[in-house]
Formats: sequence, C-alpha cells, structure tokens
Amino acid sequence: MDNAKLMGAIREFLKKRKSKGNAPYYEEAWSERKERRTYYQSFTKERLLAMTEEEFLEYISKLWAMLIWGNKKYVVDKLIADNGFGALKKQLAALLYSSGPVEKRWDGFLKSIKGMGPAMISELLTYTNPDEYVIFNKTTILCFGYLGIPDMPKYNYQYTGKKYAQVCAIAKEIGERLKMAGEEDCDLLAVDYLLWDEILPLAEKKTPETPSAPEVKPPVTANDSKSLHDEIKEKLVAIGEFLGFESRSEVRIATGAVVDAVWEAKIGNMGKAIYVFEVQSKGSIDSLILNLRKAQSNAAVQAVVAVADEEQLARIVRESLGVIDEKSLRTWDSEDVLAVYDSLVRAHESINKLALVPESF
Repeated sequence: MDNAKLMGAIREFLKKRKSKGNAPYYEEAWSERKERRTYYQSFTKERLLAMTEEEFLEYISKLWAMLIWGNKKYVVDKLIADNGFGALKKQLAALLYSSGPVEKRWDGFLKSIKGMGPAMISELLTYTNPDEYVIFNKTTILCFGYLGIPDMPKYNYQYTGKKYAQVCAIAKEIGERLKMAGEEDCDLLAVDYLLWDEILPLAEKKTPETPSAPEVKPPVTANDSKSLHDEIKEKLVAIGEFLGFESRSEVRIATGAVVDAVWEAKIGNMGKAIYVFEVQSKGSIDSLILNLRKAQSNAAVQAVVAVADEEQLARIVRESLGVIDEKSLRTWDSEDVLAVYDSLVRAHESINKLALVPESF
C-alpha cells in the first residue's frame, strides 16, 4: 500500500470534515451511514427469516447497490422468482449471522443465489457488522488501485470469499490509520466514506501515476472461461434492460438454436424487433456461428451480434463468410461490453438519485 497517498488522503479528508463550511455536508453523509447501520442492525436472524415479501422489498431497496434500478420492485420480484423466497432468506441468514469463516459463507451464498452480487452482499455484511466487513464494489477496487494495492478483481468470478477476506483486512489497516489520525467514530463504514469521498476522485483522474484500475490476468482455466462467459451474458441482459428492451438470456430463437441473450422491442401491435447475442470466451467458434445462422431464419431478428475478444472476433468474421448474412452480423468486444455496463450503472445511479419518477410507477 502506498502510505504517502493514503496519509495524504486521510489528512485532506479530516481537514474538510472539520471545516465549518463543510461540516453540514459531512454530517449529513455520515448520518446517512449511521441510519443505515441502525436499520440493518435492528434485524436478527429470526426477524429476517420471518420477513414478508413487502418487508423484504424495503430491506433490499435501501441498499446503495440498488440505486441503479428505478423499479426496485421488479428486481426484488425477480430475486424471489429465481431463487424461491424461503431459500433466499435462508441463505441470507446464513451469510449474515452464521459463525463460520466469511470466505465460506461468501462463496456458498454466491453459488446458491442468483441475482445478488458482491456489491449487494458486502453492503449487507458491512451494515450488519461494520467492525469486520467493508463494502466491496467498483469504488473499492478503483481506490485500492490508486493506493497501489495489487491483485484486485476485474471479473465477477474473481470476487471470491478469499479475496473479500483480504479486502476486509486491508480496510481494517486503513481504519487504524484513520483512527490514529484523529477520527473517533471509525468502523469500516468510515473507511468506505473515506474511499468514496476523498480517494475515489483521485483514482478517477486516470493519470499515468495513478491508474484507474489494476491490471488483471485474463481467465486461463475452463471454469474461469465459463464464469466470464456467464458474466458477459448477464451484462448483456442488464444493458438491454437499461436501454428499455425486454431482455432475456438462454432464449430459443429458432429450431435448434438457443442463444445467449436477446433484446426484444414490441412495435405496437405489428410485431417485434429482436437482436440476438452470442458470447464466445474460449474454444471452438463453430457452435456460435451455427446458432447465429439459425437465428437469422427468424424474420423478427434484425441483427445478430457476436461478442468476444478482439482475436476471436476476427476469426468469427473470417469463418462466418458465406455462412452468416454479412449485412446483419455485428461484432462487440467483450471488454467494451463490461465498460458499457459500468458506464450505464453510473448513469442510472446518478439519474435515480433525482427521484424523478415515484417508485410505485
């Protein structure tokens, strides 16, 4: 860790907090964190397991990780439908209240539950026990990258329980430095505040000396490749939802063709416009080309999109000549898909903070 950068950020953070002109802003932001901590700590394992679906909606909707969604009920209803309400509560209770190592609880939850990722579950862990756990999201990774902390995750499959335990240990070190510098109320929510308010703007400057994100090795194992494939597929579905399409994964689009993702738009009562996506992360591209060719037989399909890295996209274009209609074939670099997703998340968070549309709509 770059101690000079950390201590410089801490000094500036505390200086701003103690300034009379800035005091109301910092007091409001810190009070919000304490209110969230109080709300989530009012729950026990028994109370969580006894929650109704309406109570669960409130419980999840309060998370910062939910700011990207205008219609939070849609997200919560999908969580319940995909996992079963009883199983979802049971796994949450085990994650938050069991006494086992956080590494095992973290990995067990992510393997069992669909639709709740590292940002959301780490936020719940932090509110429940802020002395032990820290929020683990893109902000954390950018800030740690600025501080020179190596081996931060880039892809979802790299957000393991082991990595989360390491991140919490580093956050505790930062908390100790913050306490030594004079911060009295200093749990890991205070560390999150320091990261978000003071270090994130420095990390986002993207100067050569302060890279905005750490370098991460690409997936090398079959499991890594499958995990990356699934992540890109999920991001494609989310991007489609952000853009207002009916967006789904694993869709039967034609006889013998189940594609990774589709974006669908209804055109009045005239029909549909469909955009098909197939993701390639490793191995043979024959099945991808075959699926896209079959998808083109559906008259509603306006374009078929191959998603892969730059090298594989070149192979797909080359080997699909004469097989796929060139006019409807598109290519999209998988790294660009991840970048677009991150940008849309930031945009939706900012817009939804304005509360322009009542949540009941």
